[in-house]
Amino acid sequence: MHEQSLEAETLERGAAVTKRAAKWQRWGILYARFALGAAFLSGIADRFGLYTGRNVGYGNFAGFVDYTAKVNSFLPASTIPFLAWAATAAELCLGILLIVGLWPRWVALGSAFLLVLFGTAMAISFGIKSPLDYSVFSASAGAVLLSLYSDRKAVAKA
Repeated sequence: MHEQSLEAETLERGAAVTKRAAKWQRWGILYARFALGAAFLSGIADRFGLYTGRNVGYGNFAGFVDYTAKVNSFLPASTIPFLAWAATAAELCLGILLIVGLWPRWVALGSAFLLVLFGTAMAISFGIKSPLDYSVFSASAGAVLLSLYSDRKAVAKA
């Protein structure tokens, strides 16, 4: 009899641990989506002058275009305005979709790809220290992990 109650207790503890782990996974996924989405949208807010005061990055779109030219110094100057607008459109779409949670796997993969492109361009133009200091590759890796999480429906039910 004692063995059966021990076995039942072990199963209950295991179920509680699994449920708790699923809850942490759900919160972790939500946190990663919101953090990546907010980072994209914050960059857009900066380039359109929505931040004021000290420590503002670009301040306006012209400042962002100048930064785009520096990051992509290895490309022809004629491509820079297109790149600035393409990056802005991509970051806006990805940021909103990450926060809303629409097509999470594909949006996370797109985010990872955009971030690795940005990090690579930074490394070419400024050296490897720059994208490492700004955690660009870390954010890209986080987006890859977010895209790989396959059991979202089971976690959502926990």
